[in-house]
Amino acid sequence: MLQVIRDKAQGWIAWAIVILISIPFALWGIQSYLGVGSEPVAATVNGTEITERTLDSQFQRFRQQLREQLGSAYRPEMFDDVRMRKEVLHHLVRDELLQQTSQDIGLRAGSAMIQATILSMPTFQKDGQFDQQTYERALRLQGLSPAGFEDRVRRALVAEQLSQAVQVGSFITKSELAESQRLLNQTRELSYFLIPTSEFTVDGGLSDDEISAYYQANEIAFLSPEKVKVDYILLDAETAGSTVSSDEDILRGYYDKNQDEFGLPEQRQASHILIQVTEDADQTSVDEAMSKIEALAERVRGGESFADLAKEHSQDPGSASVGGDLGYFGMGIMAPAFETAAFALQDGEVSKPVRTSFGFHLIKLTGIKAGDVKSFDEARSEVEAAYRKVEGERLYFEMAEQLADLSYEDPNSLEPASSALGLSVQQSDWFSRDQATGVFSKPKVVASAYSDDVLRERNNSELIEIDGTSSLVLRILDHQEASTLPLGEVKDQIIETLQKQKGEQQAAAEAEKRLAEIGSGSPLTQVAGGYAVTGPLTVGRNDTKLPTGLSSVLFRTEKPAINGFSSGSARLASGDIAVYVLTGVTEGSVEEASSQQQTESLRRMRGRDYYEMVLADLESRADVEILLKSDSE
Repeated sequence: MLQVIRDKAQGWIAWAIVILISIPFALWGIQSYLGVGSEPVAATVNGTEITERTLDSQFQRFRQQLREQLGSAYRPEMFDDVRMRKEVLHHLVRDELLQQTSQDIGLRAGSAMIQATILSMPTFQKDGQFDQQTYERALRLQGLSPAGFEDRVRRALVAEQLSQAVQVGSFITKSELAESQRLLNQTRELSYFLIPTSEFTVDGGLSDDEISAYYQANEIAFLSPEKVKVDYILLDAETAGSTVSSDEDILRGYYDKNQDEFGLPEQRQASHILIQVTEDADQTSVDEAMSKIEALAERVRGGESFADLAKEHSQDPGSASVGGDLGYFGMGIMAPAFETAAFALQDGEVSKPVRTSFGFHLIKLTGIKAGDVKSFDEARSEVEAAYRKVEGERLYFEMAEQLADLSYEDPNSLEPASSALGLSVQQSDWFSRDQATGVFSKPKVVASAYSDDVLRERNNSELIEIDGTSSLVLRILDHQEASTLPLGEVKDQIIETLQKQKGEQQAAAEAEKRLAEIGSGSPLTQVAGGYAVTGPLTVGRNDTKLPTGLSSVLFRTEKPAINGFSSGSARLASGDIAVYVLTGVTEGSVEEASSQQQTESLRRMRGRDYYEMVLADLESRADVEILLKSDSE
């Protein structure tokens, strides 16, 4: 058959077919070399492309941060994804403009600066020091390479230099400072009374149509929250320790090295005489206290009773009455200098004067109780528990890395990780974003469970660190979408809300009526009727004398004319209505003591404004093309 085709495929017709077939392949190849048809582009900034992949990655990171910040208050329906993507793209455009501008004016971030910044980040530190393993593990959990993360740090440092250059150059004039202090330190005199909305609560009188209309207009308020049920593998140091082999030789070796853990340490009984002097006392006071304690030491050496001297001269109210006796104590109980001296004494011996934060001490050792260490057989269970705890904490970090790798390599199941590490797959109860218990109430766990990668794509989560020695990986077992509760279940709630609203409306109407009376010349005390009048009192902007909600309205009220007044009302946080009369305004004065601090605060605010203006100017002059299409296009 092939030979027949080969024999027939001769002549100009065959060659024409070959040429026609070859053209698309040739163009396809050229296209790949030229980059045509490559990764979709979301925007260009002066010719530099921002790809949709970069946008998607940044968008997912932004949404994850939003979940973590809001915690249980996060609701996906609260945010418009299309609008948020545009905001993220705008941020990326600005970031690219910053990088280009910084490059043009010669701003750089060298390797030493990048390294110093990373080394100082608390996220990568262990016991106050940078830890390479912690650093690598954190980057791996975020799907970042060291080079990629260093590039992020470099870009951030370069952008920060430009920001600082703009902000540091801002300044505040004396007249601006004076105007600011005039307003900030301004005080106002008022009198007011409260109209409680509770007096206007409406009972009954609501039609089914009103209830139904409110229900339909506020369906989002009656959502049964979205819920998930998950499979998960929980790893902690205790679980890791349970996998440790512990034969007799290993346990005996641990016991021999750590005998002080398995019994009572040595204890000592001492008495003391204290002459008090504070750590920050002047030299005269220190010398006077030292003279007193040395004189008492001389009297002890002369044969006088230590207990009698303590009763007469010690300034420790807790022990003076019993001759300075402090009873038995072990290491770690007393002040370090006191303990060092006490444990260096022989029974019956008296120390030289010892200074602590309390003052000067004379210490007499009155008893020694030798430490009592349990035998290996007596302490075996404690030894094994302690050994497993220590080894468990060591193994935890190794197993956590393996768990992260295994669950990532096979994202569709937790079984391979479970089998390899000998850890069981557990199942949670149903939980929502804001109704969960145990580890599932942790914001990081909730955010991961409801992330698109886990919830929509049905992949295993990344390793989620709960605390220093526990973490978990989860995947969705079941999912219930949010749904609107039926009217019958929320009818009582709606009735209560509508009745409260009507009461507030009536209280507001009553306030307007009384304000009209004030405007007609009636004094506030008469207009208030049975309501108690507070004032006149003078308040500043930050005073806490006024109910929440009144102060902000008061300081926006127009100044009264000389010997006149202004009036108004304000709805308070409680729902009550305050009716007030403003009778005086006193302008604030410039305070030299606080002018420097306020100048710096105002300068920082102006610097941020200038920086925003610089960014807006860069955008206006740049060649920015947005190629991202909205869902409707």
